[in-house]
Amino acid sequence: MFITEIFKSIQGEGTRAGLPCIFVRLTGCNLRCTWCDTAYAFHGGKKMSVDEVLARVDALAGRQDSAKSSHATVPLVELTGGEPLLQEEIYPLAEKLLSAGYTVLIETSGERFVGRLPKEVIKIVDVKCPDSGEADTFEMKNLDAIGANDEVKFVLSTRRDYEFARDFTLQHQLSQRVRAVLFSPVFDDPEGKWQGLQPPALVEWILADGLPVRLGLQLHKFVWDPATKGV
Repeated sequence: MFITEIFKSIQGEGTRAGLPCIFVRLTGCNLRCTWCDTAYAFHGGKKMSVDEVLARVDALAGRQDSAKSSHATVPLVELTGGEPLLQEEIYPLAEKLLSAGYTVLIETSGERFVGRLPKEVIKIVDVKCPDSGEADTFEMKNLDAIGANDEVKFVLSTRRDYEFARDFTLQHQLSQRVRAVLFSPVFDDPEGKWQGLQPPALVEWILADGLPVRLGLQLHKFVWDPATKGV
């Protein structure tokens, strides 16, 4: 499999924001969202076996010698990208991480079916909004493949995106299906390629409509410079 980076940081998004986490960023994505902040993961990467990835995760987690100790100081692992479901090795990797005792998250665009993943994997599934440039890519079968431990995320850059996310959330009763529905405003691009959505405006819209959703801010972009990689 091709890996862009493996690193230890804090979880920046979702209901586990702020927790120590190990990230495995797979290379390659078949979508091109207008506001993508990880375009460096589209190409390249290092070829690694599933066992090599697991060994690197073990080292970062504090399992220097897994034969001696099964204790991990960082038990949370997120599989991300790019789009991690483009690589077939993601499935045995998820299985091995679970068997090793990790809590496994996966961040996916929602364009690929998530039902092949082990049930224990916590799925954070995007639904692309109109101004992402990738509208109508969501695999609707995913609505039946997600459950009470999973999360659905909308990344919003405009009022139009918000109204789409609001209507989709209510129409499909997402708050009753999953652990959390996340409305995440696009962060200003540090290079000026796009303009973000200001969080106060999004909060006002959510409160005005009484939506059962969670505001999702990218915590790591407040801790480090937004352009920083590997955090």
